Amino acid sequence: MNSAAKSTIEAGKAILGIEFGSTRIKAVLIDTEYRPLAQGSHTWENQLEDGLWTYSLDAIWDGVRACYADLRANVRRQYDAELETLAAIGVSAMMHGYMAFNSRQDLLVPFRTWRNTHTGPAAAALSQLFAYNIPLRWSIAHLYQAILNGEEHVGEMDYLTTLAGYIHWQLTGRRVLGIGDASGMLPIDPVVKDYSAAMIEKFDRLVAPYGYAWKLSDILPQVLPAGADAGVLTPEGARRLDPTGHLQAGIPLCPPEGDAGTGMVATNAVKCRTGNVSAGTSSFSMIVLEKELSKPYEVIDMVTTPDGSLVAMVHCNNCTSDLNAWVTLFREYQELLGVKVDMDEVYAKLYNHALTGAADCGGLVSFNYISGEPVTGLAEGRPLFVRSATDSFTLANFMRTHLYASVGVLKMGNDILFNEEHIQVDRITGHGGLFKTPGVGQRVLAAALNSPISVMETAGEGGAWGIALLGAYLVNSHGETLADFLDRKVFAGNAGVEIAPSPEEVAGFNAYIERYKAALPVEQAAVAALR
Repeated sequence: MNSAAKSTIEAGKAILGIEFGSTRIKAVLIDTEYRPLAQGSHTWENQLEDGLWTYSLDAIWDGVRACYADLRANVRRQYDAELETLAAIGVSAMMHGYMAFNSRQDLLVPFRTWRNTHTGPAAAALSQLFAYNIPLRWSIAHLYQAILNGEEHVGEMDYLTTLAGYIHWQLTGRRVLGIGDASGMLPIDPVVKDYSAAMIEKFDRLVAPYGYAWKLSDILPQVLPAGADAGVLTPEGARRLDPTGHLQAGIPLCPPEGDAGTGMVATNAVKCRTGNVSAGTSSFSMIVLEKELSKPYEVIDMVTTPDGSLVAMVHCNNCTSDLNAWVTLFREYQELLGVKVDMDEVYAKLYNHALTGAADCGGLVSFNYISGEPVTGLAEGRPLFVRSATDSFTLANFMRTHLYASVGVLKMGNDILFNEEHIQVDRITGHGGLFKTPGVGQRVLAAALNSPISVMETAGEGGAWGIALLGAYLVNSHGETLADFLDRKVFAGNAGVEIAPSPEEVAGFNAYIERYKAALPVEQAAVAALR
């Protein structure tokens, strides 16, 4: 048993980060040196109800209690200690989406997640109104689409927030949101680090004829930068997390953040000219800019770091889900043969074998669209593998094709930043499930972006660790900027292991992506034909 860790926990000096991902709720407990002490997790899945992707309130609260209970059990098993109090707590969740409440705190319609793509008319109209790209998944697009659709609940609205903002509200009573997550609700003015007052005024004028009792600023959460006071855990909030009654009230919480912001923190990518790529169920890249882009781009979202710096974000709805499905198919084949299955070994064998394939995948093409993909203009998706009779259909090329597909759309968006806007980046760091097998996803992404990619040992800790670090920043920053806090105290010069692409790999991916673009009508036809 680690006696120092046990003392840290019993003294209430540990910090807890909880993140609601698309398929897993994860909790990470860290020590005073920002190292993970224990973890807890709970697996969950979104549901397609009435054509919209959602998670129920019961699933949210049952899930976080199960996750916390798993963490608590792991702490007791490893350290023979009970979690009673903490130095800080942070809550993070998938960004964007739509959680609308009335004055009685009733959820007016089921939670609409980032994955929904039904908001096209609203996003287009608002992008034109604001002269600013408004993505389909942003909260303001969801709100205006509900207005355009004549949904009655809009008139009852008292509060609109994200999943992270909702959880934080229920734990603390505070209607606040970290600036990074808030930038996925409504554009942020980078000068004042708050919602754009000009856009709020334009929106209020736009919807004035509907006669709602609220103004937009009335129903949005207060914007807070990293390190700001965001309230403390209430007795009711403590019982929400830990029904056993061991967890005490009064613990400070940092501003709740989205998974994009926690990914930036977890990869030490909050400084200008740094970036990161998160690759899991969905994927997104975040490049911290030195200045604004020359013009709006439909496939590039402008958001912020948790401390308010401007970020160019390329978000893709699909990444590893289809790839994982194929790996699971190979697992089933092994089981049919009576071979003992170790999924980590299955992934490692298939991923590493993919690197022996042709740099251009031998002519094979795959579309990993479990859901719609806004970057390529598809409101719905159909996973699709395409080849001609003369292509080189080998296992290595097959797996390489699906690895390429997982970051193909991401490449298309980033090509705009690097080739048209000539953005300069000093370091890009990868994290998420795609990088779990060492070296493979990293090499594929390096070829896609034509840039060296770093991966840190801590990358696997993900956003739960990132929001725990923001909790640590709340109580331990002592006036430092977030970038300096991460550089000096958390990472201490560790930039991870870097892999640079070869010219052959870059040329191969470029050839692949040209075939991918040419084959997009095939994917569109599959969406139209397969209902």
